[in-house]
This record gives sequence, structure tokens and C-alpha cells, in this order.
Amino acid sequence: MSARILIVDDTPSSIKMLAAKLSNEYYEVLTAGDGPAALEAVERDAPDIVLLDVMMPGMDGFEVCRRIKGSPQNTHIPVVMVTALGNNEDRVKGLEAGADDFLTKPVDDTTLFARIRSLVRLKHMLEQWRLRGATSEKLGFVTEAIDVLDSGTGADIVLVDDSTIQREQIIQFLGADNDRVTVIDDYEASGKVVDLGGDVVVISLSTDSDAPLRMASRLRSLDPTRQVPILLIGDPEDQDLFIKALELGINDYIMRPLDELELLARVRTQVRRKRYQDRLHEDFFQHLSMALTDSLTGLHNRRYLSTHLDSVMERMRESEKPVSLLMIDVDHFKQINDTYGHSVGDEVLNEIGQRILRNIRGFDLAARYGGEEFTVVMPDTPIEVALGVADRLCEKMANEPISVSGSKDKIVVTLSIGVSVSQGFDETAENLLKQADDFMYQAKKEGRNQVIPTPPKSAKGAVEALPG
Repeated sequence: MSARILIVDDTPSSIKMLAAKLSNEYYEVLTAGDGPAALEAVERDAPDIVLLDVMMPGMDGFEVCRRIKGSPQNTHIPVVMVTALGNNEDRVKGLEAGADDFLTKPVDDTTLFARIRSLVRLKHMLEQWRLRGATSEKLGFVTEAIDVLDSGTGADIVLVDDSTIQREQIIQFLGADNDRVTVIDDYEASGKVVDLGGDVVVISLSTDSDAPLRMASRLRSLDPTRQVPILLIGDPEDQDLFIKALELGINDYIMRPLDELELLARVRTQVRRKRYQDRLHEDFFQHLSMALTDSLTGLHNRRYLSTHLDSVMERMRESEKPVSLLMIDVDHFKQINDTYGHSVGDEVLNEIGQRILRNIRGFDLAARYGGEEFTVVMPDTPIEVALGVADRLCEKMANEPISVSGSKDKIVVTLSIGVSVSQGFDETAENLLKQADDFMYQAKKEGRNQVIPTPPKSAKGAVEALPG
């Protein structure tokens, strides 16, 4: 996953060593030698993540972090504090300053890269919700400023732990923040977690190390809990499991023996992030109206798509990251209406819209373009991944007939999909739509139920992790 990373350190040798490691992993690296330069770089270059040294002359890393997180424009940028300081007091101080993580030098490369991938995924998701909010503002909706200094206390916590002694300790610790804790002692009871909701799910590793990770993976695959922060508790020797868990989508972990202040600080960080994300969601959906959504499918309509795609393309020109677009048409839809009636046709269109949503990522945007045509906008997405997603949609739709009310028949539906990708700085939204539309019509002319351009074999394997 490509990302722009800002390294902040007053020691040139440290910057050079870390920059070399990141460059070898194909990250774009920016550098700053002190606090003021770091704040300027954040405003000017909008990095995807900040790796911040603590001990710097003048403005230390704690103050830099507080200023970044205190800005409504930059609070969503992940900050990882990297320092030689290793005691709990300094770690807690960094977390309370707003840091998303605190790593001690020398940093294990595998751990560092796993953290970066995890936080960049989160940042991209929040950024897309912020972008949707900006789209709403362009359409004339007024958005109130979000409080980025939330205390992170008084939260609803779901604790999954089969150890009576440890969970009593955790409940006692979280009580200091007036958190409400609900305990589940069954690692197979992901359904209970879904029913409870909650601001954060805390999962403790047990003797059966696979069970907690299976639950975390399951929670990430379910819509109600897909974006709920997950905090893992384990032992120092569980480092490999922590790295695997980060790849599965957990947000953070803490090692035993538990330190009360560190646990509270890490939970508060996740609660603040959840509340910030929830507020972005609430503001966005509050601004939606029938003028911006399709009443049949609940997807965005063509008007919203046009404004949103312009915003995405503008961001693409700033970040130089590709934007892919899918144009989807339902094959022989008139026959469905003629055979079963328009009410059944409406059911089919609604189901197709929902299947599209289930097979794309949270920050992709699906819209009903008109009639039986749908569009998916995929920011920061190379053509290979977009083709893989389109191919999977084709296969799933053709292989899973649609059941409709009032009929025993299951209707087989196929799709013709055209895929386009931004080609450079001068690319426009109109060109992107036209190219995808042309490819879609080519797919229909060549027999339907296919993707044009045809996805290479490598693209099909590149989307196993989607949606996410």
C-alpha cells in the first residue's frame, strides 16, 4: 500500500537509516529536522503518516503531536512516536498527546511496517469520509466543526476474556474513566459482540491463540462491527500474533503485565477515533437527501456522483495517486421487466446495488448512474485491483441467482463492466466516465457477462483482502 511518510528527527543519521528502510518498501519519504519544520510539512505536504521523534531541542515531539492532533484539518493523520525512551510514563505521555502509537528504538522492521500499513488503511478510510463531507459542503450543506479534543472517557467497552482474574483487573482500570464494560467469555460469540455494539472491543489472547484472532477477523467481516476499534491484549512473546492481528485489521495492542495508565490511554485513543469517525458518518448521512440518493437502491445518485468524482480527481492531482472507475450495466434487464413485471425488476436492481456495496471497500463509492447502470469510484486504486474487483462482481452475480418475493423462480443476472483509470495530471472526471462507458458497451457487444479491459490473472488474486 503506497503512502507518503514524514520522518521527524533532529539526528540526520537516524533519518537516513529510517528513510532508506521505507524507500526500500516503496514508500514516499519526507523529512523534517525539528518541530516547526514538521508542522510546516504537515500543512504543506499532507502526509499519510508521521513518524515522530520525541527528544528534539526546542519543541519536543509531544508538543508537535498535540498541535497536529489539535488541528481539525490534520487530526486524522496518524502519528507514531519513535524514541529511545522506553518507560511506561513516557509511552503514556505520548498517547495522551494524541499519538496513535509509541515505538521504542531500535524498532523491529516487521512491527514498524505492520503498524504503518494498519494506520495508513485507517487514515485512507477517514480521509474518504472527510472528502464526502467536503462534497456535501460543495452541494450547499453546512457542517458544524467537529470537536477533536474529545476526552475519550465514558465509553461502552466490550471485553472478550476467559480469564476471571484479568478481566476483573481490566474492569477496575477502565472504571477510572467511567467506562461501561460488558464481558463475554466465549471467543466464538461474535454475534453477541455485534448485538452489543460498543465504542471499542478489547480481546485478550488466550491459551487457544487462534480463537481471539478468529473473532477479530469475523468482526472485521461483519458490517455492524467492521469499523469498530479492536484492541488486543497479549504477552511479549505474542509479537508474531500481534503483527498478524494488525494485518487482519485490529487497531492496537497492549502487552501484559497491564499498566493501568497505558491501558486507559490506548482505549481513550480508540474511543476518540471512533467518536470522530461516527461524527463524520452522522454529518454525512444527515446531509444526504432524496436529491442525492437513489430512492430505490439507497445508493448515491448521478448528481452526487458527479460532484464527488470531481473532488476525488482534484485530490488525485494533488497526491498523484490513481483513481479507478467501474461502469456496470445489467444485461438483458428489459427482459426481466417484461417477464416478471416492474416491481420484480425494482427488487433485482436493489439487490444488485447491495451486492455491489458488499464487494467493495468502505471508502469506495457506489452510485446508481441511471436505469440499470451503476458506477463505482475507487480512489487510490491501480487498474489491476479495480479489474479484479470487477471480475469478482461478474462472477458472483452470474453464479448467485436472485430470489424475489412472490415467485419461486431465481433470476440469473449477469453484468457487463467497463473499467477505466486516471492516466495523468490532466485527467478529467468526464474522460474517466466516458472511457469506462465505452469499455462497458464493448463488453456488451462482445457477448456480455464480462469485464473490459479483461483482468489479468494477477488482478484476480490481488483482491482477496477486499472489502476492507
